[in-house]
Amino acid sequence: MRRRLLHACGALAAGGALLLAGCSSGADGKPDGKGRTSASATGRPTTSPTAGATPSTLDFTPDPKRAPKNAAEARRLALAIVAGPDAWGPGYVKRTPYLSQEGYWPVLGADCTWDGGTQPGSVLSSVTASMEIPATGGKGALRVSATVTVHRTEDDADWEMAGTLEEALRCPDQELREGEHITGLISLGNPFGVGGNYTASDSLGERGFYVSSGVKGKQIYGWYQSRIGQVTVATVVKGAPGYGEKDTPTTKGTINAQVQALVTMLERLKAQLAVQS
Repeated sequence: MRRRLLHACGALAAGGALLLAGCSSGADGKPDGKGRTSASATGRPTTSPTAGATPSTLDFTPDPKRAPKNAAEARRLALAIVAGPDAWGPGYVKRTPYLSQEGYWPVLGADCTWDGGTQPGSVLSSVTASMEIPATGGKGALRVSATVTVHRTEDDADWEMAGTLEEALRCPDQELREGEHITGLISLGNPFGVGGNYTASDSLGERGFYVSSGVKGKQIYGWYQSRIGQVTVATVVKGAPGYGEKDTPTTKGTINAQVQALVTMLERLKAQLAVQS
């Protein structure tokens, strides 16, 4: 979100693939959505520049002195950035547990099943916050999460982005945990200036379907991830009965909330690490 909150984002269905239209700027062990990577999409968060003023570079100048150098500094940064319920919008509340344990790092195995793993040495700290809109009025519990991962170097963060894209290609059908699966994953990456990405050095979107033994039918599953420097931020939505991707006259869609949470974290990241004027 380049120093101002993403104000309005429209969703446009095209050929069965969800594309985010240009946005105008203004003001439990395994966290939902694997906590760290992958989901599925042709959808991706975008921000359109002012007509006739397409930026050629990201409007962010990092201060090397403010970059985290160790795990303690990285965790403080991650906690300052991660999107809590207020960043998602009305109705969202913290789940229990709310924050992932230190050192938590999910790994997608050769059998396309997610399990706990060891945090790699290239990661200084990673924090996932889990939230939901509780089931009410005939609607299911809409579960979402946000993740901030602080790497030792920018190259390390870049490799995480590449790995996330590879996971969906390798495993279009994945098991989150027993009784919970995501299926039909597709992914798309967009470096700065490509596909409407003017908010981050790199971005990706993944979309698919969420299937749970406790939830009727197939539901929406979406993952958006962006990188600035050595930090990646991501948001994930596991759909629920009664919720669609787009807003309707009576129902708030999931896309705007997910993009708002993502760009809120990008805004916070820039504020934390930018050169001070």
